[in-house]
Amino acid sequence: MNEKHFVVATAGHVDHGKTALVQALTGTDPDRLPEEKKRKITIELGFAHLELADSSKPESPLSISLIDVPGHEDFVRNMIAGVGSIDLALLAIAADDGWMRQTEEHLQILHYLRVPQLLVALTKSDLNDSVNVITDIKEQLRETEYSAAPIVPVSARTRHGLEHLKETLGSLLGTAQPQRDIKKPRLFVDRAFTLPGIGPVVTGTLSGGTLSPNHSVFIHPQGFATRVRSIQTHRAHVTMAQPGMRVGINLADLPKTAIAARTLRGSVLSTQEDEASTTVDVEIERSGRLQRSEPASRPIKSGAAIHLHHGTRRIPAVLILAGQDELPIGERGIAELRLSAPILAAFGDRFVIRDRSEQHTLGGGVILDPKANPKSFRHEAQQKLLVARAARPNDVKICVGSELIRWNWRIASDLMRNSNFSADQVDAAVCDLGAEGQLVRHGTIVADARAWQGFRNRAAELIDRAHKVHPQQKGLELTTLRSEFQNLDSNAMEALIQDLCTSDFVRRDSAIARASHRTSLPAELQPAAKKIMVLLAEKPFDPPGRALLAPDANHRQTVRYLIDQGDVVELGPEVLISREAFALAREMITEFLSARGSATLSQLREAMNTSRRVAVPLLERFDREHVTRRSGDFRTLAPGSVATVTSAPR
Repeated sequence: MNEKHFVVATAGHVDHGKTALVQALTGTDPDRLPEEKKRKITIELGFAHLELADSSKPESPLSISLIDVPGHEDFVRNMIAGVGSIDLALLAIAADDGWMRQTEEHLQILHYLRVPQLLVALTKSDLNDSVNVITDIKEQLRETEYSAAPIVPVSARTRHGLEHLKETLGSLLGTAQPQRDIKKPRLFVDRAFTLPGIGPVVTGTLSGGTLSPNHSVFIHPQGFATRVRSIQTHRAHVTMAQPGMRVGINLADLPKTAIAARTLRGSVLSTQEDEASTTVDVEIERSGRLQRSEPASRPIKSGAAIHLHHGTRRIPAVLILAGQDELPIGERGIAELRLSAPILAAFGDRFVIRDRSEQHTLGGGVILDPKANPKSFRHEAQQKLLVARAARPNDVKICVGSELIRWNWRIASDLMRNSNFSADQVDAAVCDLGAEGQLVRHGTIVADARAWQGFRNRAAELIDRAHKVHPQQKGLELTTLRSEFQNLDSNAMEALIQDLCTSDFVRRDSAIARASHRTSLPAELQPAAKKIMVLLAEKPFDPPGRALLAPDANHRQTVRYLIDQGDVVELGPEVLISREAFALAREMITEFLSARGSATLSQLREAMNTSRRVAVPLLERFDREHVTRRSGDFRTLAPGSVATVTSAPR
């Protein structure tokens, strides 16, 4: 049996029968608080479960989680928390009242959050003739995305129309696609409590991916690392929670300070260890349906104090507009929200904004940059990115391309990580953009093609300059090259070096050079080279120390060149001998050991008439090159060693 899971939330004006409708449909009273019973209004979110048959696919029953939200204007913030991750809204409109103020506000909230489907339940239909009310509802919905929403007259008291409502609900959800599994599970926590003997429990609607017991998870924005101990949905234990399920999750290993409803409610549970952000760049939309006589219809001024409703959280924020001083109703605008507390957001998340008094819904929108930088908000590059994303927020190619234009490069696995796109979607976009020549991929790095070519050109210029200024050097030291690219981390830098070495350039030990580069000693350094070689030839086995051979920068450069060319052999930091002396020493050692079989350091030193200063690093070099083999205080010839050598290794 392939059960499909959906979440449905009620919406509508206070006292329009939402709670009674849920109870009539499910047999469960979603009002659980004593104050709710006393005042006969919903204050907190209520929950119930409904099983329906899918008439088109009997093998795929529909498991529906019903969320009952408050209708009173004082609790709109709780209503928003309940409709953020739903598949369908059940809009209750009482036949004896018709379209009311909160009906309109709730409809606008559903629009801002892009709730995909709407079903209108004309409640209390036994109290009034429904014909005129239905006509008015259709007119109210006419120019909205919900203009085709079915309208079903029902009565919770007489149970008239309930079966028709269930059939309609099953029909709408039967053709709907279950929420996507993009391998990025998130749970916006709407309730948190502690059960004796069990521990902390959080509830919410799972979206973005699956969760199972023993999954490692994180609580944001607090940054708590924890583990899923067990999962329930509608009081039944499950081994895997799927997107679109209402779940209760028992958490393990939480700090004692975190085990409190006020701490966990409004947080986000995720498998990604991420830093929350206090600044997000967004597109704001203001409904044109607002009546100009209403306070909510006033233009929003840049710098206004508002409340951001994201997921199940409400955060005070300051709204900064881009390129305009105010945003009137019926218009859209790019803005930055500077938050009083951090949130874990993703590109593509929907939100609602209300005024600071929490009396009026001002607008809503979509997050375009979940980790924005206030310093770059007004920069041309950032504005281009935001405008491009706002125009096509569901186009993964636009979003990937704009991300790379903004950052120049990203590690492929991190590209659009904080988004509602799956890794497969991002990979497909990367392939398409690569085929179009807009980006390049090297190893783990994905980069904007123009930016990457700029990196290559700059690196080539630095290497060519090094060849011109220091022709005696084998190339530009990689440490020097890396220091010139502070905006590239080690992964990107290694990718750049590998890319350079695919054509025109080669890696030479710790340096990089053009493949055509051949070292040469500048004329001004040739006298120093001649002097150094004369000094080394005077006493081949007792050469001057490095400090005497290279007393200044010119001589040090010359020594480095002679070593790279193989004319001088570097036995240690302070000991240098000529190539001829090194070859002669090898010949003498092999002949001596061939005749004697073995010898001590002192015996070999005396045979060459040299000092320990030279003999020790020289013999250690021969050991490493398998000319000699040391055993305790004695050395013997290594197998395969020959007695005649004409040159030294470089």
